Amino acid sequence: MLHQSKKTPFLVLSAVLLLVLALAGCGSKSNDSQEPSNASPNNQSGSTAPAGETKNLLDQIKASGVMKVGLMGTYAPYNFLNDKKEIDGFDADIAKDVAKRLGVKAEFAAQEFSGLIPSLQASKIDAIISQVTITDERKKQIDFTQPYITNEVKIIVRQANDDITKLEDFKGKNIGVGLGTNDETYLRNEVLPKVGKFTIKTYDDVITSLQDLNAGRIDATINNLYALKPIVDKNGFKIKAVGTAIKSDQAGIAVRKNNPEFLAALDKALADMQADGTYNAIFKKWFGEEPPAK
Repeated sequence: MLHQSKKTPFLVLSAVLLLVLALAGCGSKSNDSQEPSNASPNNQSGSTAPAGETKNLLDQIKASGVMKVGLMGTYAPYNFLNDKKEIDGFDADIAKDVAKRLGVKAEFAAQEFSGLIPSLQASKIDAIISQVTITDERKKQIDFTQPYITNEVKIIVRQANDDITKLEDFKGKNIGVGLGTNDETYLRNEVLPKVGKFTIKTYDDVITSLQDLNAGRIDATINNLYALKPIVDKNGFKIKAVGTAIKSDQAGIAVRKNNPEFLAALDKALADMQADGTYNAIFKKWFGEEPPAK
């Protein structure tokens, strides 16, 4: 009995130590299984949405109060810098009204046309409203709203030039066109194989191409008359449009893929502009006539 009683304190102490270790282990597992707090530095949105739920692009734009719009800024009367050094023009007015209908403001980012789609895909801008022609090739990269304008494209030459009146006359000539535009694709993929060899010179803006045409550095270019008239009037270029329209293009608002809510909201805004007469007023302001009947 005396021998056994000496072991008793030791056994009790061992049991207590085992219990403490067990409780510590349970506490550690409990902490590891906790969800991160919404106040975590990794949660930048500050949203109280359930874990895993993210705002779509439309919600993000509305939360920021700004829709970032990419355009050239050198393509009057569609988009250009006015005397106050502000982005102005048909596209700019469309963008401002669409943004207002979404409950936000349009913020413009001007750059060369060839960089607009890469900027959109890199999320530097939310939309492009800069006469981006709707094509099947572009639809593989980006999404489009319904068309908001149709433009007829014609051949443009110097006033003294009577040698070029149709596409077949391009053979052996130097032809200017906007870099990265649908017109460039058209010349390379459709006109060259049909007409025969001619040189294509690309430009980052319309004004430079018309300066080269006026100076005789190129023989012709292709563009639509709405775009050319204000530039010709301002600069006194001695150029003219010849023949019938070689094609017509439809432009839409371009957005990144997989943003259905944003795309639907833009389409609704454009439809509402048509319905309440706002679109007609903007069109007449910049082109001096009613939009063509659909």
